[in-house]
Amino acid sequence: MTEPAPPHRQPEEGHRHGRLATRPVAVATPGPPGLTSILDPEGGTPALRYVPTDGAGPYRLVVLLHGAGGSARQGLDLLLPLADAHRLLLLAPQADASSWDLIAEGYGPDVRRIDSLLGAAFGAYPVAGVALGGFSDGASYALSLGLTNGDLVDAVLAFSPGFAAPLVSHGRPRVFVSHGTDDRVLPVDVCSRRLVPRLHTLGYPVEYAEFAGGHEVPASIRQRAVDWLAGGRDQ
Repeated sequence: MTEPAPPHRQPEEGHRHGRLATRPVAVATPGPPGLTSILDPEGGTPALRYVPTDGAGPYRLVVLLHGAGGSARQGLDLLLPLADAHRLLLLAPQADASSWDLIAEGYGPDVRRIDSLLGAAFGAYPVAGVALGGFSDGASYALSLGLTNGDLVDAVLAFSPGFAAPLVSHGRPRVFVSHGTDDRVLPVDVCSRRLVPRLHTLGYPVEYAEFAGGHEVPASIRQRAVDWLAGGRDQ
């Protein structure tokens, strides 16, 4: 892992390294609240965006990534019930293939897609803090992108991840990891129980929550994750 970098993309790094180029900007007139389907500029399945109904910012923006074979709606639903109470602006893209590009062939179309979604959200809504989150393969992708882009992303929510594989790293985002002790898809012994100590060794602040259950995200874990995310604003 490299040392933290200044808050901008290095000239030799780009989407093929998992780097996100967009950054928040000042917004004079926020866009509308509610749930919106966003057309994919590359012609893929539309993404989803949810803006809290109070219509006022700034918001904590969270990109939510579905598991293998999942949908943007499944990603959005990870935190949708908690969005209004915690002022979360949610973005849920759809992977180009059955899972995210890193897991199939390496960074590429999904990084570009997420960067485009972020750029549109930054241009339309006031944002104070960016987090990445996901479940299963989406959690592994959120971790990998989050560690790569810690100069933009200040927190990662990884629900039942398998691994983290950044090609480069910047910054030191906070990390929340949860995992079921009876997970038969991504067993906790070979996944989070190895991953979390490694992240600690590398200097990342990690909150780890194991629970009695399988490959899932219980409501209590979602609430704990959002409470943890909100608590970081006061640190």
